[in-house]
Amino acid sequence: MRRVEDNIFDNYEKKSVKGAGHIIAVVACMICIAAMIGVVFWLNASMKIESGVVPDFEAAIDEGRYEDALMLYRQVHDQVVAYDSSELSENAELTIRREQMGQMEEIVNTRLIAIETEMRNSRYTPSTADMRFMNEMQELTSSRLSEWLNELATEFLLGTIEKPDLIFIFEALNDVGNVSATTTPLLYEVETIEQARGDVQAAESAFNAGDYVSSVQIYVTVCDNYEGFVYDFASKRLTEIKEIMYEPMLTEGEHMLERMRYFSAEALLSDLAVIFPDDNRINADLLEATSHTTEVTEYRGTVEVICVRQLIADVSRGASNTGLYLTTDEFSRMLEELYANDYVLVDAETMADMSEDTFITEVNLTVPVGKKPLIIVLDTFDYNVATTYNYGLCTQLSLDEQDHVVGQYVAPDGTLVSGRELEAIGILDAFVEEHPDFSFDGAKGVISICGYESVFGYVISRDEADDRSAALESIGRPNVDFTDSEIENNRQIVSEIASVLLDTGWKFASSTYGNINAFEADMDTIVTDTSKWMEQIEPLFGDVHIIVYPGGNYIYGTDPRAEYLKSNGFRIFFGMGYNPYHIYGDNYLYYDRSVISEYTLTNLDYSRLFDPTLVLDSYVNAVMNPTDEQEQEPV
Repeated sequence: MRRVEDNIFDNYEKKSVKGAGHIIAVVACMICIAAMIGVVFWLNASMKIESGVVPDFEAAIDEGRYEDALMLYRQVHDQVVAYDSSELSENAELTIRREQMGQMEEIVNTRLIAIETEMRNSRYTPSTADMRFMNEMQELTSSRLSEWLNELATEFLLGTIEKPDLIFIFEALNDVGNVSATTTPLLYEVETIEQARGDVQAAESAFNAGDYVSSVQIYVTVCDNYEGFVYDFASKRLTEIKEIMYEPMLTEGEHMLERMRYFSAEALLSDLAVIFPDDNRINADLLEATSHTTEVTEYRGTVEVICVRQLIADVSRGASNTGLYLTTDEFSRMLEELYANDYVLVDAETMADMSEDTFITEVNLTVPVGKKPLIIVLDTFDYNVATTYNYGLCTQLSLDEQDHVVGQYVAPDGTLVSGRELEAIGILDAFVEEHPDFSFDGAKGVISICGYESVFGYVISRDEADDRSAALESIGRPNVDFTDSEIENNRQIVSEIASVLLDTGWKFASSTYGNINAFEADMDTIVTDTSKWMEQIEPLFGDVHIIVYPGGNYIYGTDPRAEYLKSNGFRIFFGMGYNPYHIYGDNYLYYDRSVISEYTLTNLDYSRLFDPTLVLDSYVNAVMNPTDEQEQEPV
């Protein structure tokens, strides 16, 4: 049993502990209050500094009290440095101080830029006050001035400031603080910089034109020939340009490979391999390109140009009705024979340098050794309903799931028939994929477009909608009304098809808007027709420089009507003729084209190209399925 004294002691101890707890709580409260007072005091002080230091700094600058201004700047600067050198994390006060530093530096820079601009633009000699400002504030001005002087040296190198102006500025600022450390060596290099200007500006011109390879090659030469400022500039630009050029140029080269433009890809990738010699991706692509190229030679002979219209896709409706067209099988066999006879497709535009607006420069073709150049023209791919319906032709073009251009038509039983093998475009595309050496550098052919009734089978304007209505009425078929949204959708479809064709090596030509006889048309007719073609059709196809005259009715190159066409960008003209022929005239190139059809192959001698009996269905079928009488005839 505990004693009474023990109980008394326990009660006393508990009271003592309780009293101590009250004391601790009171002390803690006092500490918190003091801390809060301190925070409030600090915030008030911070607010005072934040609201006052920058205006005080600016006022000191304006009043020429530069020592006071520097003292304010150094106080803030020292606080920022103290924070940066400690392990404290980012806080509100540090953010305020950094902002204040930036504002003070901006005040100084604004005044400096005003002085610099006046010196740069009007040869202003800094006043005594300006010199005092730049000298006494050199802690903030020297770095900016040195940077500006280096920029001026760069301008001189690039040709945007002249030597007398540069030297004037350098000499005017040579006595400012420690700026002479920048001006003195640059003044010694002025002559060297002047010598390098031509090469550097040529490199920059090449770069701005997208010719990165030439730009790099020039800068490599500059680095080899110069030291100091010029070397530093050229070396830096080399690094920048290499970074800029690598991915887009390599992507372009790989796209060329996809489009079988092997010769162009080889040239581009060879240049890249010189600049990036150890790049595995470039070297692998280059190997692929060179495996598809052969030795080439300059060709100076005649250039064959053959022309075909749409193909008869449904022979059950069209083969026996006209001699104007080839069947799909005949066109395929013709390609086989041309290939066997060593012809190679070339781009009609590569024979003319059209980089100048007022004249055209003759360019000799380059072709693989042993090959003969050939241009194929696909004539007037408008797909008007009367022709397509009567002769078994395709009614329109479209794109399949692989983005191949295909022909299509509706069979008599209502079935939609579609495929690459139904039209010359798809047949030629597939043939080149199988025989890439039939195309020199991915060239395909020229597709001429008129505006009568439709383009590729799609009505793309109100004018064509009227033509289509009249055409349907003429053959006794129901009319079709086209809404504005349908016309706009058709334009989008045609534009997408055209984009694929351009990307895969095809070129486009006008065959006039109304498929007119240009030779007999007066100037007003030519102007009206050309304006409609350029307004309604050309926007879907990009810049078009070729005219395929309907029926071969060409206008002489010196005729005012031809001058009008040339002034609108048309500078390559196709007429019509049995023999291969081309001539360069006053700002134009003219070709004759030989029409290939069942009629011409039967009545004209095209044996220089291929044997018609190996192409035309009538001959081939007779050989493959002879009659009894034919079998008895002696061979």
